[in-house]
Amino acid sequence: MKKEGKNIAKAHAAVEHRPYILQDAVPLLQKVKFAKFDETVEITLRLGVDPKHADQMVRGTVVLPHGLGKSKKVLVIASGDKIKEAEAAGADFFGGEEMVEKITKENWTDFDALIATPDVMKSVGRLGKISFSPDKLIENATVLITSVIKAKPSVAKGKYIKGCTLSSTMGPGILLDTAPIETAAKA
Repeated sequence: MKKEGKNIAKAHAAVEHRPYILQDAVPLLQKVKFAKFDETVEITLRLGVDPKHADQMVRGTVVLPHGLGKSKKVLVIASGDKIKEAEAAGADFFGGEEMVEKITKENWTDFDALIATPDVMKSVGRLGKISFSPDKLIENATVLITSVIKAKPSVAKGKYIKGCTLSSTMGPGILLDTAPIETAAKA
């Protein structure tokens, strides 16, 4: 068996092996974070259905209130001719050091993705991370779980959600208590 690193061991030790409500699980997930990048957050649901039967398939599409964090508005920070190339390529916003100052001084974040050329990385590096707040993660997760609950096949018998885990790219899995969400979804 492979020995886990000290950061992973510390993160695992901080998470009790018990179900957490979503409002407690998301801040805990962010608290035990040790990676130096924005990690992907995922939810895993174990459902009480038999996918071998066509009438027990769970399918659907969910529009998350705060999206997936995927790009919509693109900012390019560059210098020289690269700024003109960014404009020609269709970037929503483009510029040089003045864009870094706008973000720093005005706390401007009206973009979803930032692209920088290597020559301006020194300036861009100090901008840090732009992440989802716990409230946005909780709302996205609630909408996703509620949609799965509402997609329950009528022929599915017994307990529908048998398990639910919230995790991040490098973090431990946190068991979720979905009962409050299930109760709200049925109301």
